[in-house]
Amino acid sequence: MIDKRFCLSSYIAYRYICKDGVEFYDGMRHNNIEPVAPQDQIKVDSAADIDQRIKEQVDALYEKYDNIGILLSGGMDSANLATYLKPGSHAYTFSNSQSDVFDKDVARAKKYCEMLGLKHHLIDISLNDYRIFTPLVMQAKCAPVHSIEPQIYKAATIAKRDGVQLVLVGESADLIFGGMDKLISREWKYDDFVKRYTFLEPELVLKDPDLSVFDLYEPYRKNVDDIDYMKFMDEVFAIESSSSYLNAFAVAGMPYYDPYARLVMASALDMNRVRNGEPKYLVRELYAMRYPGLPIPTKIPMPRPVDSIFKDWQGPTRPEFRSDIPMETLTGNQKWQLWCAQMFLDINEPLK
Repeated sequence: MIDKRFCLSSYIAYRYICKDGVEFYDGMRHNNIEPVAPQDQIKVDSAADIDQRIKEQVDALYEKYDNIGILLSGGMDSANLATYLKPGSHAYTFSNSQSDVFDKDVARAKKYCEMLGLKHHLIDISLNDYRIFTPLVMQAKCAPVHSIEPQIYKAATIAKRDGVQLVLVGESADLIFGGMDKLISREWKYDDFVKRYTFLEPELVLKDPDLSVFDLYEPYRKNVDDIDYMKFMDEVFAIESSSSYLNAFAVAGMPYYDPYARLVMASALDMNRVRNGEPKYLVRELYAMRYPGLPIPTKIPMPRPVDSIFKDWQGPTRPEFRSDIPMETLTGNQKWQLWCAQMFLDINEPLK
């Protein structure tokens, strides 16, 4: 079914099309990745368990691939994975010459590479990269994309040039091990969680928003005013996040693998620890095992230079968008969504 109005509203709200079988235009078909099936999940209940299961997976990968690389940020997730690679492996860290947004990541990643004997590469991300690579990943996805996708695509193409056969990522650890501490910071009421999770309100930026996109939350409603936000995160956020990696790597023709994605906690998260300064406590313990003596780094999300790149952007001009959008109140990521959505519409429906 073709429903541009719904698709645009869904992308603005969630950064992906949340309904299968609904497309922007004729001839398009978007694909949302499904989470790992329960029968394929590996239960873990300790850092030692995680260590063993990651090692088993990486060892199996080395039976198929001689040259495995990694997207290495300054955080714990990818830093842990880097310790399972062979010395001399390629590691890729994003940077930006126009801002300091990646500086902490670069410094930490450099230290890890020196300790592990990895070949460290910095991937500079600029507005020009967004202009060149965004259309490629959008057209493959049949929708506007997450701002991480052009970055991943560029890194994947460089890794391919370097002879890397497969890239490791640690993208799933946050979701599985309690790293989304801001989103699971309290027992949310339904309306509060909807407001907190929605990335950008369609009615704020679109002239004709389709507010039926908010039906996405309804299956998770409990007792009228409550919401099963943990199930929502497992089933909705997982699709939006993982689909971005799948699409970008696929367009680059580069296989990737996330060892965390196969893992699941054998028991419920200790929410008291997560909410009191220990998000991803098992991953933190694994870091202490793999990097004895190093202080455990503060959890930071993978940076993107959208704040600096889109700082002075005045906003979309197409007729689908409101002319009174309060651009000064939007974050860099929200401006990216509008910029990306406009580019997608311009490519597929040029104005006369």
